[in-house]
Amino acid sequence: MAGSEGPDRQTGALSRAARALADGGLVIMPTETVYGLAADAADPTAVARLYLAKGRPAFNPLIAHVTSLALATRVARLDGQAIRLAETFWPGPLTIVAPVGEDGLVCDLARAGLDTVAVRSPSHPLALALLEAFGGPIVAPSANRSGRPSPTTFADALAETGDAAQAAIDGGRCEIGLESTVVALLGAPPRLLRPGAVTREALEAVIGPLADAHLDARRSPGRATRHYAPGAPLRLAVRAPKAGEAFLAFGPAAPGPMVFNLSPSADLTEAAANFFSFLRAADALAPVAIAVAEIPRIGLGEAINDRLERAAGRVG
Repeated sequence: MAGSEGPDRQTGALSRAARALADGGLVIMPTETVYGLAADAADPTAVARLYLAKGRPAFNPLIAHVTSLALATRVARLDGQAIRLAETFWPGPLTIVAPVGEDGLVCDLARAGLDTVAVRSPSHPLALALLEAFGGPIVAPSANRSGRPSPTTFADALAETGDAAQAAIDGGRCEIGLESTVVALLGAPPRLLRPGAVTREALEAVIGPLADAHLDARRSPGRATRHYAPGAPLRLAVRAPKAGEAFLAFGPAAPGPMVFNLSPSADLTEAAANFFSFLRAADALAPVAIAVAEIPRIGLGEAINDRLERAAGRVG
Protein backbone atom coordinates (compact mmCIF):
# COMPACT_ATOMS: atom_id res chain seq x y z
CA MET A 1 0.00 0.00 0.00
CA ALA A 2 1.47 3.32 -1.02
CA GLY A 3 1.63 6.17 1.46
CA SER A 4 1.17 9.81 0.62
CA GLU A 5 4.86 10.64 1.18
CA GLY A 6 7.67 10.07 -1.32
CA PRO A 7 10.34 7.37 -0.78
CA ASP A 8 12.95 9.76 0.66
CA ARG A 9 10.53 11.29 3.16
CA GLN A 10 9.29 7.83 4.16
CA THR A 11 12.88 6.69 4.73
CA GLY A 12 13.49 9.68 6.96
CA ALA A 13 10.23 9.09 8.85
CA LEU A 14 11.17 5.44 9.41
CA SER A 15 14.60 6.40 10.72
CA ARG A 16 13.15 8.99 13.10
CA ALA A 17 10.50 6.53 14.26
CA ALA A 18 13.01 3.76 14.98
CA ARG A 19 15.15 6.19 17.00
CA ALA A 20 12.11 7.40 18.93
CA LEU A 21 11.17 3.83 19.86
CA ALA A 22 14.73 3.07 20.96
CA ASP A 23 14.63 6.18 23.17
CA GLY A 24 11.41 5.05 24.86
CA GLY A 25 9.10 7.26 22.81
CA LEU A 26 5.79 6.66 21.07
CA VAL A 27 5.21 6.46 17.32
CA ILE A 28 2.12 6.59 15.15
CA MET A 29 2.48 3.78 12.62
CA PRO A 30 0.28 2.43 9.82
CA THR A 31 -0.85 -1.17 9.55
CA GLU A 32 -3.14 -2.87 7.08
CA THR A 33 -5.88 -2.94 9.76
CA VAL A 34 -5.86 0.46 11.57
CA TYR A 35 -3.24 3.01 12.63
CA GLY A 36 -1.36 2.04 15.78
CA LEU A 37 0.36 3.96 18.57
CA ALA A 38 3.61 2.06 18.97
CA ALA A 39 6.13 1.52 21.77
CA ASP A 40 9.02 -0.83 22.52
CA ALA A 41 7.32 -4.01 23.75
CA ALA A 42 10.14 -4.75 26.20
CA ASP A 43 10.22 -1.30 27.84
CA PRO A 44 7.70 -0.98 30.70
CA THR A 45 8.23 2.79 30.99
CA ALA A 46 7.42 3.28 27.30
CA VAL A 47 4.39 1.00 27.62
CA ALA A 48 3.21 3.00 30.64
CA ARG A 49 3.45 6.18 28.52
CA LEU A 50 1.39 4.46 25.84
CA TYR A 51 -1.36 3.47 28.28
CA LEU A 52 -1.42 7.05 29.59
CA ALA A 53 -1.60 8.56 26.10
CA LYS A 54 -4.56 6.36 25.19
CA GLY A 55 -6.25 6.51 28.59
CA ARG A 56 -6.27 2.72 28.32
CA PRO A 57 -6.93 0.47 31.33
CA ALA A 58 -3.75 -1.38 32.26
CA PHE A 59 -5.67 -4.64 32.55
CA ASN A 60 -6.16 -4.62 28.77
CA PRO A 61 -3.27 -6.50 27.10
CA LEU A 62 -1.45 -5.24 24.02
CA ILE A 63 -0.48 -7.03 20.79
CA ALA A 64 3.21 -7.54 20.07
CA HIS A 65 3.99 -6.95 16.39
CA VAL A 66 6.91 -8.89 14.88
CA THR A 67 8.57 -9.28 11.50
CA SER A 68 8.55 -13.05 11.28
CA LEU A 69 7.40 -16.39 12.62
CA ALA A 70 10.95 -16.99 13.86
CA LEU A 71 10.75 -13.95 16.16
CA ALA A 72 7.19 -14.86 17.17
CA THR A 73 8.45 -18.22 18.48
CA ARG A 74 10.71 -16.29 20.87
CA VAL A 75 7.88 -14.02 22.01
CA ALA A 76 5.39 -16.89 22.53
CA ARG A 77 5.35 -20.66 22.86
CA LEU A 78 3.56 -21.59 19.65
CA ASP A 79 2.16 -25.09 19.18
CA GLY A 80 1.49 -26.85 15.89
CA GLN A 81 -1.90 -25.20 15.40
CA ALA A 82 -0.42 -21.76 15.99
CA ILE A 83 2.37 -22.38 13.52
CA ARG A 84 -0.11 -23.59 10.87
CA LEU A 85 -2.17 -20.43 11.34
CA ALA A 86 0.91 -18.20 11.15
CA GLU A 87 2.18 -19.91 8.02
CA THR A 88 -1.25 -19.50 6.41
CA PHE A 89 -2.20 -15.95 7.42
CA TRP A 90 1.04 -14.08 8.25
CA PRO A 91 1.96 -11.44 7.45
CA GLY A 92 -1.61 -10.31 7.89
CA PRO A 93 -4.50 -9.40 10.19
CA LEU A 94 -4.40 -12.40 12.56
CA THR A 95 -3.31 -12.22 16.22
CA ILE A 96 -2.45 -15.41 18.11
CA VAL A 97 -2.67 -15.58 21.90
CA ALA A 98 -0.36 -18.23 23.34
CA PRO A 99 1.74 -18.88 26.47
CA VAL A 100 4.45 -16.26 26.85
CA GLY A 101 7.99 -17.15 25.79
CA GLU A 102 11.01 -17.10 28.05
CA ASP A 103 13.07 -14.39 26.32
CA GLY A 104 11.40 -11.42 28.04
CA LEU A 105 10.76 -9.63 24.75
CA VAL A 106 7.32 -8.38 25.87
CA CYS A 107 7.18 -6.83 29.33
CA ASP A 108 4.66 -7.75 32.02
CA LEU A 109 2.83 -4.43 31.70
CA ALA A 110 2.23 -4.94 27.97
CA ARG A 111 0.78 -8.37 28.80
CA ALA A 112 -1.40 -6.91 31.59
CA GLY A 113 0.39 -9.25 34.01
CA LEU A 114 -0.89 -12.36 32.22
CA ASP A 115 1.12 -15.50 31.52
CA THR A 116 0.03 -15.26 27.88
CA VAL A 117 0.98 -12.92 25.05
CA ALA A 118 -0.78 -11.72 21.89
CA VAL A 119 1.41 -11.64 18.77
CA ARG A 120 1.02 -10.96 15.06
CA SER A 121 3.04 -10.04 11.97
CA PRO A 122 1.46 -7.12 10.06
CA SER A 123 1.46 -7.00 6.26
CA HIS A 124 1.72 -3.22 5.74
CA PRO A 125 5.15 -2.62 4.15
CA LEU A 126 5.87 0.46 6.29
CA ALA A 127 4.96 -1.41 9.49
CA LEU A 128 7.35 -4.21 8.52
CA ALA A 129 10.03 -1.68 7.58
CA LEU A 130 9.72 -0.01 11.00
CA LEU A 131 9.92 -3.37 12.77
CA GLU A 132 13.06 -4.24 10.77
CA ALA A 133 14.64 -0.86 11.51
CA PHE A 134 13.84 -1.11 15.23
CA GLY A 135 14.98 -4.71 15.53
CA GLY A 136 12.49 -6.06 18.07
CA PRO A 137 8.81 -6.50 18.91
CA ILE A 138 6.62 -3.39 19.02
CA VAL A 139 3.29 -3.09 20.82
CA ALA A 140 0.89 -0.96 18.78
CA PRO A 141 -2.73 -0.71 19.89
CA SER A 142 -4.98 1.46 17.76
CA ALA A 143 -3.91 5.11 17.81
CA ASN A 144 -7.17 6.41 19.27
CA ARG A 145 -8.02 7.48 22.77
CA SER A 146 -9.37 4.47 24.61
CA GLY A 147 -12.96 3.63 23.77
CA ARG A 148 -13.06 5.84 20.66
CA PRO A 149 -13.39 4.63 17.06
CA SER A 150 -10.09 3.39 15.66
CA PRO A 151 -8.31 5.65 13.14
CA THR A 152 -7.92 4.38 9.59
CA THR A 153 -6.33 7.54 8.14
CA PHE A 154 -3.16 9.39 9.12
CA ALA A 155 -5.11 12.58 9.83
CA ASP A 156 -7.45 10.81 12.25
CA ALA A 157 -4.54 9.14 14.03
CA LEU A 158 -2.81 12.49 14.50
CA ALA A 159 -6.03 14.06 15.76
CA GLU A 160 -6.45 11.30 18.35
CA THR A 161 -2.97 10.79 19.83
CA GLY A 162 -0.56 12.83 17.72
CA ASP A 163 0.26 15.13 20.63
CA ALA A 164 1.69 12.14 22.56
CA ALA A 165 3.83 10.78 19.70
CA GLN A 166 7.49 11.60 19.14
CA ALA A 167 7.31 10.46 15.49
CA ALA A 168 4.65 9.52 12.95
CA ILE A 169 4.59 7.60 9.67
CA ASP A 170 2.00 8.35 6.99
CA GLY A 171 1.00 5.09 5.31
CA GLY A 172 -2.13 6.32 3.57
CA ARG A 173 -5.58 4.93 4.23
CA CYS A 174 -5.65 1.52 5.94
CA GLU A 175 -6.61 -1.23 3.51
CA ILE A 176 -8.74 -3.39 5.82
CA GLY A 177 -10.12 -0.87 8.33
CA LEU A 178 -10.92 -3.30 11.18
CA GLU A 179 -8.61 -4.59 13.90
CA SER A 180 -7.06 -8.03 13.58
CA THR A 181 -8.81 -11.29 14.35
CA VAL A 182 -7.66 -12.70 17.72
CA VAL A 183 -7.48 -16.46 18.37
CA ALA A 184 -6.39 -18.09 21.65
CA LEU A 185 -4.44 -21.34 21.43
CA LEU A 186 -4.28 -22.31 25.08
CA GLY A 187 -5.40 -25.91 24.89
CA ALA A 188 -8.43 -27.48 23.27
CA PRO A 189 -10.55 -26.09 21.84
CA PRO A 190 -9.02 -23.01 20.20
CA ARG A 191 -11.11 -19.91 20.91
CA LEU A 192 -12.10 -16.94 18.78
CA LEU A 193 -11.54 -13.98 21.11
CA ARG A 194 -12.19 -11.19 18.60
CA PRO A 195 -13.58 -11.52 15.07
CA GLY A 196 -11.77 -9.62 12.36
CA ALA A 197 -10.63 -9.66 8.74
CA VAL A 198 -9.52 -13.31 8.90
CA THR A 199 -12.94 -14.90 9.17
CA ARG A 200 -14.08 -17.74 11.40
CA GLU A 201 -14.62 -19.86 8.28
CA ALA A 202 -11.05 -19.30 7.08
CA LEU A 203 -9.59 -20.18 10.47
CA GLU A 204 -11.70 -23.31 10.86
CA ALA A 205 -10.54 -24.49 7.44
CA VAL A 206 -6.99 -24.63 8.88
CA ILE A 207 -7.42 -25.78 12.50
CA GLY A 208 -10.98 -27.03 12.84
CA PRO A 209 -13.90 -25.76 14.96
CA LEU A 210 -13.46 -22.67 17.16
CA ALA A 211 -15.16 -22.00 20.47
CA ASP A 212 -16.19 -18.43 21.39
CA ALA A 213 -14.29 -16.24 23.88
CA HIS A 214 -15.98 -16.66 27.27
CA LEU A 215 -13.26 -17.52 29.83
CA ASP A 216 -10.33 -16.33 27.70
CA ALA A 217 -11.80 -12.95 26.66
CA ARG A 218 -9.64 -11.00 29.12
CA ARG A 219 -6.55 -12.17 27.22
CA SER A 220 -7.57 -10.20 24.13
CA PRO A 221 -7.40 -6.45 23.46
CA GLY A 222 -10.54 -4.55 22.50
CA ARG A 223 -13.00 -6.51 24.65
CA ALA A 224 -14.29 -3.71 26.87
CA THR A 225 -18.08 -3.53 27.12
CA ARG A 226 -18.14 -0.04 25.55
CA HIS A 227 -15.41 0.24 22.96
CA TYR A 228 -14.97 1.96 19.57
CA ALA A 229 -17.73 4.35 20.69
CA PRO A 230 -18.68 7.65 19.00
CA GLY A 231 -20.11 10.54 21.00
CA ALA A 232 -23.64 10.02 19.64
CA PRO A 233 -25.72 7.02 20.73
CA LEU A 234 -26.19 4.19 18.23
CA ARG A 235 -29.34 2.46 17.01
CA LEU A 236 -28.56 -0.83 15.32
CA ALA A 237 -30.24 -2.93 12.62
CA VAL A 238 -32.68 -0.21 11.53
CA ARG A 239 -34.41 0.21 8.16
CA ALA A 240 -34.27 4.02 8.01
CA PRO A 241 -33.09 6.91 10.21
CA LYS A 242 -35.36 9.12 12.28
CA ALA A 243 -35.31 12.91 12.12
CA GLY A 244 -31.96 14.30 13.25
CA GLU A 245 -30.13 10.98 12.96
CA ALA A 246 -27.13 10.21 10.79
CA PHE A 247 -27.43 6.90 8.93
CA LEU A 248 -24.81 4.25 8.15
CA ALA A 249 -26.44 2.48 5.23
CA PHE A 250 -25.56 -0.89 3.73
CA GLY A 251 -26.74 -1.73 0.23
CA PRO A 252 -28.99 0.47 -1.94
CA ALA A 253 -30.13 3.53 0.01
CA ALA A 254 -31.46 6.98 -0.77
CA PRO A 255 -28.79 9.71 -0.51
CA GLY A 256 -29.12 12.40 2.11
CA PRO A 257 -27.12 15.01 4.04
CA MET A 258 -26.33 12.60 6.85
CA VAL A 259 -26.26 9.27 4.97
CA PHE A 260 -22.96 7.38 4.81
CA ASN A 261 -23.24 4.21 2.75
CA LEU A 262 -20.78 1.57 3.95
CA SER A 263 -21.24 -0.28 0.66
CA PRO A 264 -23.93 0.51 -1.94
CA SER A 265 -23.32 -2.95 -3.44
CA ALA A 266 -23.62 -4.67 -0.01
CA ASP A 267 -19.99 -5.82 -0.15
CA LEU A 268 -18.75 -6.68 3.35
CA THR A 269 -15.08 -6.05 2.51
CA GLU A 270 -15.91 -2.52 1.32
CA ALA A 271 -18.10 -1.99 4.39
CA ALA A 272 -15.31 -3.04 6.75
CA ALA A 273 -12.81 -0.71 5.08
CA ASN A 274 -15.24 2.23 5.39
CA PHE A 275 -16.64 1.45 8.84
CA PHE A 276 -14.52 3.49 11.26
CA SER A 277 -13.98 6.48 8.96
CA PHE A 278 -17.73 6.73 8.20
CA LEU A 279 -18.60 6.30 11.88
CA ARG A 280 -16.27 9.22 12.67
CA ALA A 281 -17.70 11.32 9.85
CA ALA A 282 -21.26 10.69 10.99
CA ASP A 283 -20.40 11.51 14.59
CA ALA A 284 -18.73 14.78 13.53
CA LEU A 285 -22.14 16.07 12.40
CA ALA A 286 -23.31 15.96 16.04
CA PRO A 287 -26.49 14.05 15.20
CA VAL A 288 -29.24 13.14 17.65
CA ALA A 289 -28.10 9.54 17.16
CA ILE A 290 -26.43 7.36 14.55
CA ALA A 291 -28.72 4.76 13.00
CA VAL A 292 -27.06 1.73 11.39
CA ALA A 293 -28.56 -0.59 8.81
CA GLU A 294 -28.60 -4.31 9.47
CA ILE A 295 -25.30 -5.98 8.52
CA PRO A 296 -25.32 -9.72 7.72
CA ARG A 297 -23.51 -11.80 10.37
CA ILE A 298 -21.45 -13.83 7.91
CA GLY A 299 -17.77 -13.55 7.03
CA LEU A 300 -16.53 -10.03 7.77
CA GLY A 301 -20.04 -9.16 8.93
CA GLU A 302 -19.32 -10.96 12.20
CA ALA A 303 -16.46 -8.53 12.90
CA ILE A 304 -18.47 -5.45 11.87
CA ASN A 305 -21.35 -6.45 14.16
CA ASP A 306 -18.92 -7.09 17.03
CA ARG A 307 -17.58 -3.51 16.71
CA LEU A 308 -21.09 -2.07 16.43
CA GLU A 309 -22.35 -3.87 19.52
CA ARG A 310 -19.34 -2.74 21.58
CA ALA A 311 -19.73 0.83 20.31
CA ALA A 312 -23.35 0.69 21.44
CA GLY A 313 -22.38 -0.81 24.82
CA ARG A 314 -24.41 -3.96 24.21
CA VAL A 315 -21.69 -6.52 25.01
CA GLY A 316 -21.13 -7.53 28.61
